[in-house]
Amino acid sequence: MNSTETRQEIVVGVDPRGGWHPAVAWGADEAQLRRLQLRLVLAVPPRGDTEHADDSPHHRRLEEDGRRTLTEAISWAQARRPEAVVTGSLLDGFPGRQLALLSHRVRLVVLGTRHLRRVEEILSSGSVVIPVTAQAGCPVVVVDDADEDGQDPPYLVVGVDGSEPSGAALALAFEEADLRRCALHAIAVWQPPVFTLSSGDTLFHDERRHLSETVAGWREKYPDVEMRPEVRIGSPVEVLAEAGERALGIVVGRRGQGGYTGMRVGSVVHGLLHRAHCPVITVPAP
Repeated sequence: MNSTETRQEIVVGVDPRGGWHPAVAWGADEAQLRRLQLRLVLAVPPRGDTEHADDSPHHRRLEEDGRRTLTEAISWAQARRPEAVVTGSLLDGFPGRQLALLSHRVRLVVLGTRHLRRVEEILSSGSVVIPVTAQAGCPVVVVDDADEDGQDPPYLVVGVDGSEPSGAALALAFEEADLRRCALHAIAVWQPPVFTLSSGDTLFHDERRHLSETVAGWREKYPDVEMRPEVRIGSPVEVLAEAGERALGIVVGRRGQGGYTGMRVGSVVHGLLHRAHCPVITVPAP
């Protein structure tokens, strides 16, 4: 199977505890826009911190409950997008590990319920959002539980800082804006240096010029996308979260490799996953 064939799916992680509707809705809509297959995945973890097979009555009950939840989610997705091809997979293993593995063979991974305020969700072997976002081989969308209406007219936000991951994020953001026929706000966040020989006005002007140069080629490639470049001053997390308050999503590049247990994602991504109320789309460097 070649790489093109393996990238023809969008995968949505279905949380057996509930709250999967926003993620499945996002995945189904995206599958229709891109004319890709939608695959809903529910992983049943073993007891304890082990990947060994679990054939206990408790695990079998979890499998039965998971199968019912998966069937319900598939039916719901098909009702939302009848023309979409929707499949489901019930997997054995910790959800984070299973989804991270799948991410290297699919176009996009969509996650729902965050639970990021629970310490055990971030640090335990059963955690999902942080390790999948950190290790994924494709973009990862994390959809908030809140059912927020977007701004009319709709728009996306993309964070731009000149790095390689930021370039990948910019590419996906223009592609998404073109597919969704919405505006794109490209935002560079400038933090004035404490010590410098240049004036603040000069440095700010340089930042604006650099942003304009960065997006110029993409504007030519996607002439139908209404794009607004903007340089703001402040904390990147707070600025991007505020800019995306009513957005369809915030697109950012993923920084950090490995780190403690392979879950380093960079402070901006980590902050947005806690702070933003709209979907956060994290893009790895190519």
